[in-house]
Amino acid sequence: MCVVDVRFRIGGGPILVDHGYHLYSTISRVLPEIHGDDQIGIHPIYGKLVGERKLAITESSRLVLRLPADRIRDVLILAGKTLDLGDGKVIVGVPNARALIPAACLHSRLVIIKGFMEPEPFLEAVQRQLDELEIRGQASLVSTGDAVKTNVHRDGGTKSPWLRRTLHVRDKEIVGFTVRVEQLTADESIRLQEHGIGGRRRFGCGIFVPARG
Repeated sequence: MCVVDVRFRIGGGPILVDHGYHLYSTISRVLPEIHGDDQIGIHPIYGKLVGERKLAITESSRLVLRLPADRIRDVLILAGKTLDLGDGKVIVGVPNARALIPAACLHSRLVIIKGFMEPEPFLEAVQRQLDELEIRGQASLVSTGDAVKTNVHRDGGTKSPWLRRTLHVRDKEIVGFTVRVEQLTADESIRLQEHGIGGRRRFGCGIFVPARG
């Protein structure tokens, strides 16, 4: 199975930082076949933080769907549509398809594994899923400057900062973490990008991309 990212230019905004559920909902009205389809992941939209937990759409912002190459034709209908994301709208432009790029270090902004909301057991659950995929990379939880930091003791006392993030789905708040996986071979990197970790990939969770820096 060849998996690709279909990337649409977008305009409009601003939109909420926590827009995963709204984005899935509005896309599923255009593409009802994505309900329950585990082969399709919808990346979170990136932009510029402008306060009040909102993102401005920039020249580099994209709507990105990760899916098997033989499904590309199915999603082209999104081009030209206006997507209502609750507190903001985006206008979908011209798409292009890109092959997944292997990288030794990948990260996912938000990974959610049902039943695991504390750092150490969560990280152990991540490692179990990596083992199932026969991926030997080193997983860690990462942080950003806008979060309270703590330390997770792993591998004989090494420490990694962590960042707990949340996803709102209707009236529910679901907890997860930002995850980085390093020391990947090219094959392992592509495999992790194809399969992801955890659930709710259609809400932008568990989708891995090459880490910057």
